[in-house]
Amino acid sequence: MHGLLASIARLAVILVFVAVTRPVSAQIGSNPKQEFRAAWIATVANLDWPAQGASAAEQQADLVRLLDRLKEDGFNAVVFQVRNEADALYASPYEPWSVFLTGTQGQDPGYDPLAFAIEEAHKRGMELHAWFNPYRVWVSGRNYPRHPSSVYLTKPEWLLTVNNAVTILNPGIPDVRNYVIQIIRDVVERYDVDGVHFDDYFYPYPPNTITTQDQATFNQYGTAFGSLPVFRAYSVNMLVKGVRDAIAAVRPEVKWGISPFGIWKSGTPTGITGMSGATEIYADAVVWMEQQWLDYLTPQLYWAFGGGQDYGKLAPWWATQVNGRHLVPGLAAYRQDVYGNSEIHNQIRLNRRTANTFGQVLFRARSITGNTDGIEDSLRTNLFRNRALTPTMPWKDVSAPGRPTDFAGLWTSEGAYTLSWTPVAADATTARSRFFAVYRVRSAAAPDWNAVMADPANLLAVTGETRFTDRPPISAEPYRYVVTAVSPNSVESLPTGEIVLSATSTEAEEVPLAVRLLDVWPNPFTGQVSLRVELDRRIPVDVRIHDLLGRVVAVLSDGEALDAGRHELRWEAGSAPAGAYFVVVRAGDRVLARPVVRVR
Repeated sequence: MHGLLASIARLAVILVFVAVTRPVSAQIGSNPKQEFRAAWIATVANLDWPAQGASAAEQQADLVRLLDRLKEDGFNAVVFQVRNEADALYASPYEPWSVFLTGTQGQDPGYDPLAFAIEEAHKRGMELHAWFNPYRVWVSGRNYPRHPSSVYLTKPEWLLTVNNAVTILNPGIPDVRNYVIQIIRDVVERYDVDGVHFDDYFYPYPPNTITTQDQATFNQYGTAFGSLPVFRAYSVNMLVKGVRDAIAAVRPEVKWGISPFGIWKSGTPTGITGMSGATEIYADAVVWMEQQWLDYLTPQLYWAFGGGQDYGKLAPWWATQVNGRHLVPGLAAYRQDVYGNSEIHNQIRLNRRTANTFGQVLFRARSITGNTDGIEDSLRTNLFRNRALTPTMPWKDVSAPGRPTDFAGLWTSEGAYTLSWTPVAADATTARSRFFAVYRVRSAAAPDWNAVMADPANLLAVTGETRFTDRPPISAEPYRYVVTAVSPNSVESLPTGEIVLSATSTEAEEVPLAVRLLDVWPNPFTGQVSLRVELDRRIPVDVRIHDLLGRVVAVLSDGEALDAGRHELRWEAGSAPAGAYFVVVRAGDRVLARPVVRVR
């Protein structure tokens, strides 16, 4: 037994399994651990992406660079525009490819931009919310040829044109509402999006305010509502509710949010003046929140502190209207050069002090990566310097994923220490693993992992991959790592056992052997137990079964050379008594042990 314990003590890592729980609510304060930090990626008119007409490879490389920058800046989500003018930046069975991809509406770009964006965002531990404009079909100045499948040509009876300046799908026609809902449902069914998002375009904005252009629609469908304004508001409301119902029926984990105009009604709250979103474009966001039709609301608060559109009044007022859902204000990064360096910083700080406020969305991506007035530098080094998970929504599934297994670490190159793990599949009681949170703390003694994981400064990374490479500074104290799995609703699993990196060095003359004991199953077992060993190179491997006194009761591999890859070994326990045993694997200087229990 002493020989066994001595062998285990020589392991480069020490596994200590710790049960940790933590609250699921967002935190208020500087650099909270849960905060929605999103950037709008606008594709209309190629504002942020893509370069129209560039090759598929060029567009993909450009999007990867943009996501990398946003990830480095501390963002954990993107709101990616996929439907601009009754078109699609994805393979839609209903609408043609967007003109902003190739320069020709309906032309296949050679890949699926939405599928690609989802995959790349998820690799980086970032949510992707698919952004749709529900009604817009045409605006003055964009007179490109329409593909024959466009509703602009196939459904002229659905169109509503105002002042020869803007054409929209007529919100008052029930078939229009069903068509838009069908489009959203299709995307939620076929793509692994984290959210669905509408922008602020409902009925047209001034100066193209609708007057009597939809009188015939009202006469056909709306006379029971008494007036055109009431009918228009009802029509928009039913679309919002219908999308909510469609998402809930298909994938209830998907988050549903809208970004309306930032003023509900002029004069509310006191001192606020401007266009009334509820009565001029018929987007009554207060009703949506009263009915809890949305998961989050992102009013476009594109103004500074003070004056008739005072951010300091509007943001706290909206926070009182969300009725148990999340407020995530929209901020005007594109106006950074107008407002000055401190404006958005102060708005984020106010958000963090305000109850019911769970983050912010910045418009738009290139305004951030362009670093206007130092905004990108400030986010990266100050406001978003610590990583954050997106906020948990208590009204959605709060099941945790299973704890990752096979947690291992090794030096992979000079100064680079690579952690790896295996996710656990979801079952009836656990959620699926969307991302993984990597924690690191420097501590001579085993820490209180509850406290460590509660401190966002210790959240080293959020990733969608099952490995992460750290470059820890040289330290006399050991570094300790754990990993949790994170559900689509940002609920974390129990942590893995900790890996203790006892010393670090900037030199790595030889890449250490990677060997993993993947599975021991079933455990407990009756007659036979199996195990899988994974090697990164051909090497002699010794596998033995020990009892609790350290005696060898079975030899499964007596130092035979095994090739790189996975190997399955079995122990037929025969007459071995019921009780506890150890599987011990020796390969090179690595010794791995796993307890197993035989039952009768």
